[in-house]
Amino acid sequence: MSKPFKTLDEMGDVQGKRVLVREDLNVPMADGAVTDDTRLRATVPTVLELADRGAIVLVLAHFGRPKGVPSADMSLARITKAYEGVLGRPVRYIDWEGDAAAVATLQPGDIAVLENTRFFGGEEKNDPAVIDRFAALGDLYVNDAFSAAHRAHASTEGLAHKLPAFAGRAMEAELDALEKALGKPEHPVAAVVGGAKVSSKLDVLKHLVTKVDHLIIGGGMANTFLAARGVDVGKSLCEHDLASTAEEILDAADRANCTVHLPYDVVVAKEFKPNPATRTVNVHEVAADEMILDVGPAAVESLGDVLKNCRTLVWNGPLGAFETPPFDMATVALARTAAALTSDGSLVSVAGGGDTAAALNQAGVAGSFTFVSTAGGAFLEWMEGKDLPGVAALMR
Repeated sequence: MSKPFKTLDEMGDVQGKRVLVREDLNVPMADGAVTDDTRLRATVPTVLELADRGAIVLVLAHFGRPKGVPSADMSLARITKAYEGVLGRPVRYIDWEGDAAAVATLQPGDIAVLENTRFFGGEEKNDPAVIDRFAALGDLYVNDAFSAAHRAHASTEGLAHKLPAFAGRAMEAELDALEKALGKPEHPVAAVVGGAKVSSKLDVLKHLVTKVDHLIIGGGMANTFLAARGVDVGKSLCEHDLASTAEEILDAADRANCTVHLPYDVVVAKEFKPNPATRTVNVHEVAADEMILDVGPAAVESLGDVLKNCRTLVWNGPLGAFETPPFDMATVALARTAAALTSDGSLVSVAGGGDTAAALNQAGVAGSFTFVSTAGGAFLEWMEGKDLPGVAALMR
């Protein structure tokens, strides 16, 4: 069945062709070393496939926020060595000074990383002059960076209109997973939305109640919904000024026949630090000097039962303050249930967002979900039902 976007399978013969491949190489670094190479590893299938097919692979990426001003701190020269280690191949670094001459010396199968695209002020403005500058270096364009697809920049969107454009393997896997999760999912669908603040996920919640059968709300944002329902949440993180908004979302869910699940037992503490004295209480028993820091075990068990009756799960954000033990218990327990159901073949599970990936890694189950997206902003905008410019530009 043909996909709504072109893939590497449709590129034809690329022997000796210069292929501009937009990747996400924006990795965390400390003391000159890459501290997490997840994003580098994600690029391997596309880059090596093209190189093995005889293409001259020119990797485009941004690093940090130089705002159009070149700086040594944000040069992609810093990651070339680590990238060679991940790819298991030599990687040329090409500065923007003399880039055309340097590209002309590359042979079929060579891989080069071009300097930070954001060293041009016009990159983030999708400036036609910058698009032309990049396009002159290549014959074909591949976008493999879903995590940057919510930006209409020269290297993420503009180039797709200038050169024949294709989705890379990581982009293809991401779009296939998202289609299964919310595009054309198998019902019943559950969504887990956690995190500190309702305000950062208002659009997500408003969109999801029209799309899913079960909305599971956790994290600090659950406190705002509990407070809106008249629960005294003590000293918990809570956006009391959003009570009426929370009510609107709950009303919209009722109209759409979406069941909203809020915790009915919670883990509370008087201070927020690792392993303080805690107690597990009904939400109506939170004392004035206590904070809700995780969902309780009874609620987690019933949420597990909800997932057992679902066919699809979308997950964004932890259920509790998972970085601080023991407030990772609910997230870990529910993630393990979802992973087991996925392994049994009864659930398609798609998760995304930086915190979410970290929480699933902590639970040891990231590998057991159907798909875990490392994208943050792009994943959230997709959950809000927005068109992503970098994806829209690849559509047939």
